[in-house]
Amino acid sequence: MIIFEALRAMLQFTTILPVGRRADYDAFARHAYLLPLSGYLVGGIAGLSAMLFAEPQIAGAVALAVALVLTGFNHFDGLCDLGDGMMAHGSREKRVTALTDRTLGAGAVGAAVVVMLLAYAGITSVTCIAGAIVIAEVMGKFVQVLLIATGRPFRDGMFSYIHTFARWWFIPLSGLLVLPLLLLPVSLVFAGAAVAAALLTAGLLLMVTGCLFGGVNGDIIGASHELTRCMVLLALAVTGF
Repeated sequence: MIIFEALRAMLQFTTILPVGRRADYDAFARHAYLLPLSGYLVGGIAGLSAMLFAEPQIAGAVALAVALVLTGFNHFDGLCDLGDGMMAHGSREKRVTALTDRTLGAGAVGAAVVVMLLAYAGITSVTCIAGAIVIAEVMGKFVQVLLIATGRPFRDGMFSYIHTFARWWFIPLSGLLVLPLLLLPVSLVFAGAAVAAALLTAGLLLMVTGCLFGGVNGDIIGASHELTRCMVLLALAVTGF
């Protein structure tokens, strides 16, 4: 029952899917390692939607659009906020203010445009769009678990709260939930490329945000999913998936 409550809370927090009465947020925070399961669901729905269209340009656009809509654009919002924070000039305090401010500037627009263009280029260059979006969504959620477990909060907020529940073993447990991706027609080359892209994204993001902001917050956690999806799709395209 505890796991089912955690799953329901996770879906309420990460998607717009109707899953009944409001769940206990702490149930999700204590079991954040389950996040890849949300990736399977969102990626699966996006992949099935893409299969309705024969043209790769349309199918790729539909897959990305469905994934964005199902997640309520929450991760996309984090990407926009990160763009503003990274483009801000001045002290760390000014960058943090730009990151956490609710208004959007040129940095937000630029980050959104660049990441979505690259993601679209990646997903329309693979031979199996449905499989690619599932892999990308699951790896995006895995990176979120990595950042939740290893990121250092730079201020009090939603991330600092969920971080208090995080344990090192969230990472291997979440990694086990990623393994079913191998049941897809995915060779070790493609799987390795996806994992490498995800780990590279997580590492670079932790390094850059540590320097610019002094740590991680909820916006950065959201942005990590969008960035990982983009990088994984590009990695799959480059390796000929």
